[in-house]
Parts: sequence; C-alpha cells; structure tokens
Amino acid sequence: MNSPAMTRSLDLGTPGGLTVAVKECLAIEGLPTRAGSAAFEDAPAATAHATVVTQLISSGCHLTGRANMHELAFGMTGANAHCGTPLNPNWPDRIPGGSSSGSAVLVAAGEVEFAVGTDTGGSVRQPAACCGVYGLKPTFGRISRAGALPVGSSLDCIGPFARNTEMLARAMEAMDPTFTALPARMGRLAAVTVTADAEVAEAFRKATGTLAVAQPVTLPHLEDAFHAGMTVISAELATEFGALVLSNATLGADVRARILKGCEVTTADLAEAEAIRAVFTAEVDAALETVDALLLPTLPSVPPTWDQAEDPAAIPPLTRFVRPFNLSGHPALTIPILTDAGLPAGLQLVARKGADALLCALARGIDEILREDSQ
Repeated sequence: MNSPAMTRSLDLGTPGGLTVAVKECLAIEGLPTRAGSAAFEDAPAATAHATVVTQLISSGCHLTGRANMHELAFGMTGANAHCGTPLNPNWPDRIPGGSSSGSAVLVAAGEVEFAVGTDTGGSVRQPAACCGVYGLKPTFGRISRAGALPVGSSLDCIGPFARNTEMLARAMEAMDPTFTALPARMGRLAAVTVTADAEVAEAFRKATGTLAVAQPVTLPHLEDAFHAGMTVISAELATEFGALVLSNATLGADVRARILKGCEVTTADLAEAEAIRAVFTAEVDAALETVDALLLPTLPSVPPTWDQAEDPAAIPPLTRFVRPFNLSGHPALTIPILTDAGLPAGLQLVARKGADALLCALARGIDEILREDSQ
C-alpha cells in the first residue's frame, strides 16, 4: 500500500509562514475540487478559493499541498482506490481513519505544521486519534464552509490537525479571525459514562486519573444521537451526490453503496433524527451548565488493522463517541493517548457552543499534566 497523503503540491501564501495542507474537498482557485473522487477528475476549475483558504493565505500561512481524503468525505477508513491510500505513519498496519485521512497523516509524518480537514461525523477527530495527533471540530458554523464539498450540510465543520495544542490554537487563529488563543488552564471537568473496549477504557482511566474530574455524567441519548447522525449524513450526502450513482460509473463501491442506502432515508426517518438532535443537544447543554468541558474516549476501540477493516460492520461503530457532537454542534477536541500496548487512542473534550478558545486552553492544560505524568 502506497502513501499518497498529498495529492498535489501547492505554493500559495507566504513562504516562511506556517506550512499547511488543505483537504481536497476545499476549493483552490484554478484547480478542480476533486474530493478524492474520479467522478470529479475533470470537474471545472474553481473560480475562487474556499473562504477558509483565503483566510489562511491572508493570515500569512504557506499552503504547500492538497491532502488526500476518503472519496466524497463519505468513509472512515481513509482507503481510496482512485487517489491511493495514505499510510498511517506510526501504525502502518492500521487504518489512518477518515475522511480527512491525508490531513492527519501529513501532520503525523511532520510534513506540515498543521492541516485542515472537515468533520461531518468525526472526520477530523477520528483520523487524528488513529494517527496519534490532535484534532478539533469547532462549533458548528464557526468557520465558513463556503467553497467546500459537500455544499450543503447541517453537520459538517472545518477544523485543524496539529502535533501539539499550541499549534492547534495557532491554526485556529489563522483559520478564524474571531478566535483568540487563551493561556493554558484547568477548569471544571466531568467524565461521560460510556462503554469502551477494555484497553481503551484503561487508557482513558489512566489519562484522567491525575485530573480533577467531577462526578460522572450520563448522556442518555448518546447512542441515539450516533444513529441519528448516521441518518442525517446519509440523507444529506444522497441528496447532493445521488445523481452520481446513476451518471458516473467511477465511484468507489463503498461510497456508491452508502449513497444508495442514503437514498432510502424517508421523511419520517429524518423527522425522528431531528427530534433526537433537539433532545440530545439539550442534554449536552445541561451537562455543561456546571462544568467547562466533558471528557470521554474519542474512539470506543483502537483503530482496526487493514485486515479487520475488511469487515464493513467493524467501521461505523468507531464514530460512536464523536458523531453525536456533529449532530449537536458542540465543539470537540481530541488529545492523543496510548494504550498499555502502545496503540493509539484519544481523550475527547467537549465544550459549550462558542467556547472553542476555552476548549483549546483546557486541552493545553490537560496536555501539560499528561506530559508531566508520563515523565
């Protein structure tokens, strides 16, 4: 398996500025927005940069490449038969995650200082956890999606990857002129009660054992929100890309099957999903009334090997703990941790809507404690 994490080199912005790669579903003026798909190989060139790309350039960054991705941002392994599959730098026998696979791999490999991905159902946080780096899904709507594919989404957020929390905050400042980084701090934290595999649960217990964590909280509709998020993403991507199933034979089999399944979502299914969205959002808001952030594992299990990922049923559950916060719109950030066997896991923080800067500051504070504890 080759490792084409970067599908095209770029030289945009300020030489000597922070080096950045941007996911291939974000428009670059003069280039087609392929979104990792042969179906868009000959698409017309974009007439303008995506808004976030323009912002990065105006912030003095140096855009050095386009990052590979799971086709149409509709997959979680990172496998891409058309553009090639990025190789997880630290655990090459395991998936890099998706859909922002190339962004996570380029950061983990040290090829850029930060990368930009998109997160519709965990697509920044899941590959960040798989590759052992930091990833942030901002509050829904905080960063403009103008110039991104898919065009329409009630879930998708543009967010950064980095190798440390300081760079993650610097990336947010470059992407969002309203973001001002805060000093590292500790705040009031509460752990969400979830069921994860034993090795992940133990890694989470050790990571949070030195933190001042309040009594555990429950989010009764967390699992329902996971399924509702699957319903919404399937319906929205089927609406946007459904015509490709009929008109283009080059779509990957996995993406084609998911789009066809999305075409089966009914109005009643969506109404039920939206009802769950409202209930779950209220649960998260209530849980955050007395604390600054919620803690839970990023993934319920370690990333599967490529052999294990051959089983389609093994992949969707990887997003059980990340996808719900796309549905609710809360900002969420993953800090890399390791299991006793040295495999990647993640510590996920979730904060109130709009509290992205506080979330990054809390992550820096937690990370400092974790580093001290490991020495």
